[in-house]
Amino acid sequence: MDEPMNQLQCDGPLLVTASRKSTLAAAERRNVDPNANWFKRTHATLKGDISSILLLLFLYLLQGVPLGLIGAIPLLLSSKHASYSSQAIFSFAYWPFSMKLLWAPIVDSVYSKRLGRRKSWMVPCQYLIGAFMLYLSFKVNDIMGENGGSPNVVFLMLIFLPLNFLAATQDIAVDGWALTMLSKKNVGYASTCNAVGQTAGYFLGNVVFLALESAPFCNEFLRSKDNQQDTGMVDLAGYVFFWGWVFIVTTTLVLILKREVDMSIPSNNTTASGEPAPEDEELELGVVESYTVLYKIMKLKPVHYMIAILLTGKLAFAATDGMTSLKLIAMGIPKDRLASIAVFLTPMQILLPWMIGKWTAGPRPLNIFLLAFPYRIFIGGVFAALIWWTPHFQLPDGKFEYSVYFVWISGYMFHQLATYSMFVSMMAFIAQISDPRIGGTYMTMLNTLNNLGGNWPVTVVLAVTDWFTYKDCVVKGSKDVLYACNTKVLADQCAAGGDVCEVAIDGYFISVAACSVIGVIWYKVFFNKLKYLQKIPRAQWRVFPSRAVAN
Repeated sequence: MDEPMNQLQCDGPLLVTASRKSTLAAAERRNVDPNANWFKRTHATLKGDISSILLLLFLYLLQGVPLGLIGAIPLLLSSKHASYSSQAIFSFAYWPFSMKLLWAPIVDSVYSKRLGRRKSWMVPCQYLIGAFMLYLSFKVNDIMGENGGSPNVVFLMLIFLPLNFLAATQDIAVDGWALTMLSKKNVGYASTCNAVGQTAGYFLGNVVFLALESAPFCNEFLRSKDNQQDTGMVDLAGYVFFWGWVFIVTTTLVLILKREVDMSIPSNNTTASGEPAPEDEELELGVVESYTVLYKIMKLKPVHYMIAILLTGKLAFAATDGMTSLKLIAMGIPKDRLASIAVFLTPMQILLPWMIGKWTAGPRPLNIFLLAFPYRIFIGGVFAALIWWTPHFQLPDGKFEYSVYFVWISGYMFHQLATYSMFVSMMAFIAQISDPRIGGTYMTMLNTLNNLGGNWPVTVVLAVTDWFTYKDCVVKGSKDVLYACNTKVLADQCAAGGDVCEVAIDGYFISVAACSVIGVIWYKVFFNKLKYLQKIPRAQWRVFPSRAVAN
């Protein structure tokens, strides 16, 4: 329920290539009978690529599973009363997808010709992901404190950090393979495979796991009344063990059965109408050249403003996005119920880009971003009010009325409307300004900075919120304050004495308020700058001048 999942995991090369290959694709689609039914037209269009599309869907699904598991860990930690500082430590596990630009040129340029350019990285990464999962399955119960004690958050982060690093590296390799695995007329389906596959994998690793791990969910929906139990149908160790073997077995099958063949058609110099084709074909860059180009991009004056915007803009929403779900878990909302909200948000993520497409496809895509920004700040205030309001509707048995879930589902849908509108708007602008001759490198750099700009504020806000939180040890059944219980040791001491450690000042509300004030100031400072960036001629964003212009 934070930023759209694909924003944290997807980069731009797939989108760039579609535009420069669209001419030939349009010509080949003319061979499809327009009078045939939808199934026949689709089958004719995808002929020769169906098996590759299915493989891509599965590879992206595998990629989404560990990401979903990583997304589930904070909810598990919150149910074990982990502090915001502990959550901040674990949040570093998300960072590899925001840093993969640092090693993406190496993945694109260094490979074994015998194994294949993409399989040289994809196969080892997936084997290592499987090995990490198998190792984790034997250690995770101790790490999570299931056998007594507290979760070892630092060790947990150190396990999931390389797991996410491997998933990010696999993402680079599969993105590149998608461009050659599919024929040119169907290369546009690569981004669809990415979105659908990752979403499905994340759903399996997050929502499905949390549902099967939840004893109340399993007892209510999956077990008979005579077979009620105190545990779910799976635990984290068993689920991770299962997917570890899935990675190893399926990777072996791909290694043996799938050859890496370039199915793309070489570009010719004319369009379907016989006109000269554009000269701005994407350059093939080596490792050194890629890093040199990155340096040249960073020197462009408009890019300086973009870097500042991408790295600071999401600080306004860090408290709301990073802590709201943790607060709900802490006050008793079941993890599986909270995760299931994603079921209602996914259709919006699919439909919204089509709904706002006519605005984001135009010359001023950031207008949507500017409209959604203050609305998203307002939603943060609404969420803070709902966090205060929710405990008042908790029933004596600790459960909540169904109206509470309805309100929160509605709230998250409005939140997602603003979040995804900003995301799609910014991605459209980045696609427009990226120099087409180095489009993949250009877009990957800006998208990576965009991802980093969403991660570091959450880590910082989680780290400092405990400083704003004040707790008192209160005599049970009264309002008599004995002493402050801000540390875990004092909180445990309070509970051991039969008293209650209550929150007197909740740092969540202070953090939300502070972020909102920062957001209002940021909006006033950067509003005109965002308007100005849209008016800059696209040629000023280029590292290399167009050949047509140069000649």
